[in-house]
Amino acid sequence: MATMREPAFLICSCLLALTATAQQTHKWAVVLHGGAGVIERKNMDPKTEAAYRADLETAIQKAADTLDKGGSALDAIEAAIRYMEDDPLFNAGRGAVFSAAGKNELDAAIMDGSNLKAGAVADVTHTRHPITLARTVMEKSKHVMLIGSPADEFAASNGLEMVDPSFFFTERRWQQLVEELKKEGKPIPPRPAGAPPAAIGKPSADLMFPVESPDAHKFGTVGVVALDKQGNIAAGTSTGGLTAKMWGRVGDSPIIGAGTYADNSSCAVSGTGTGEYFIRLTVARTICALVQYKGMGLQEAADDVIQHQLTDLKGDGGIIAIDTKGDMVWSFNSPGMYRARISEGGKAEIGMYKDEK
Repeated sequence: MATMREPAFLICSCLLALTATAQQTHKWAVVLHGGAGVIERKNMDPKTEAAYRADLETAIQKAADTLDKGGSALDAIEAAIRYMEDDPLFNAGRGAVFSAAGKNELDAAIMDGSNLKAGAVADVTHTRHPITLARTVMEKSKHVMLIGSPADEFAASNGLEMVDPSFFFTERRWQQLVEELKKEGKPIPPRPAGAPPAAIGKPSADLMFPVESPDAHKFGTVGVVALDKQGNIAAGTSTGGLTAKMWGRVGDSPIIGAGTYADNSSCAVSGTGTGEYFIRLTVARTICALVQYKGMGLQEAADDVIQHQLTDLKGDGGIIAIDTKGDMVWSFNSPGMYRARISEGGKAEIGMYKDEK
């Protein structure tokens, strides 16, 4: 009896050893974006460019450090996006653009590729980190999406950090709204309650960088896709939406399958673009479906959707994507996209303009 059990025992031991080795040698990788739009060298001064590149590197490093310590793809995404939500350079959280009503209305989503669980929030105004709220919806509720004041109430009831809406105010984004509304011939709303008084005669501290054209952050969003050491992928996205958007407008970022999607059987995608087109094309899910069902390579699938389907529909923007093999890609049809990527043992690649790698 013992001799019959011995070969089986050896086989099981070998399989366990192989499994453990595979898990130990799975290399992590991560890609992020900080929005797309008319990002061109001729419009970018050296100080602003250096600031964007430095902050992109800091954000990608936060994700990389999390993954390197064995953290999950979800942990890495949340760490990087929380940093970008607090960074006034990006259109998310504290750097969010204003709606036509003069409000910062924040959207976010996160999705776990290992089990297809997802969480999303839209039109939140008091939660400091919408990406954390999206993850809380995924992990602590039976729902996928919460919107408006009930979403903020859910955040507070779960102990998330809450802030006054004036926390998200930046003079740079306010002036951007004023310029856009003047151009459109629309009324300018009152300066938000709690915002610092308008500077007279000299620029305020957060105008150390130039006021951008709305087109520079036309598709402003931040997003991260990651592969962890366990071989799982995930995607997360956070945004303030479009400058001067209609009050209550929701774009693609919090809509699972449009601006955010992850599935271990295909890929993880985060988008930044004209949300209405991304929703119509279900951009993120379509890219993953091309990989899963048509056997396309990740870059081929991304380009098919962004450079052809989206462009043919006259939509604009871009995506980042990753798969369980560690392939990291991006594709965009706008003049530029703030982006970065790094894999285990490698060096971070940072890009802003279309002619960069």
